[in-house]
Amino acid sequence: MSTVMIVVVIGVGATLCIDLWTTGLRVALGVRSLDYCLLGRWIRHMPGRFVHADIAAAAARTHECPTGWAAHYAIGVSLAGGFIALVGTRWLAAPSVLPALAFGVVTVVIPWFVMHPALGMGIASARTRAPTRARLKSLGTHLVYGVGLYLAATIAAMR
Repeated sequence: MSTVMIVVVIGVGATLCIDLWTTGLRVALGVRSLDYCLLGRWIRHMPGRFVHADIAAAAARTHECPTGWAAHYAIGVSLAGGFIALVGTRWLAAPSVLPALAFGVVTVVIPWFVMHPALGMGIASARTRAPTRARLKSLGTHLVYGVGLYLAATIAAMR
């Protein structure tokens, strides 16, 4: 399998781990996560508008749900590509958990400083009702992404 295909598999696997994690939180504890339809709405409003006061109040756009879900997985694959570019392809032969976890944690800067402000939540969710909770939820989700990178790479290495 080519390195590009391995990156795709690892990115999809890590993103799937996020989805399993957030589904588990929702079912077990009633904790809601980002609605990927709103991510799609934000994308579908581009290039005309990048920052919104409240993306949920913005006009709905056609195909926003499939756009959001596709973007969610494309972002996961892109981040996996960035991770492999950073650690090198040798990591794929013998994945270790610490670099993957560290990368997952570092990627939380994307929602905190790009997504949250653009969706109207403020920097690092400062404008939400419970900023600390939202920050911890984002951090936990990105930590799970790091776990997913490691698990998916470990499975891919068994091929």
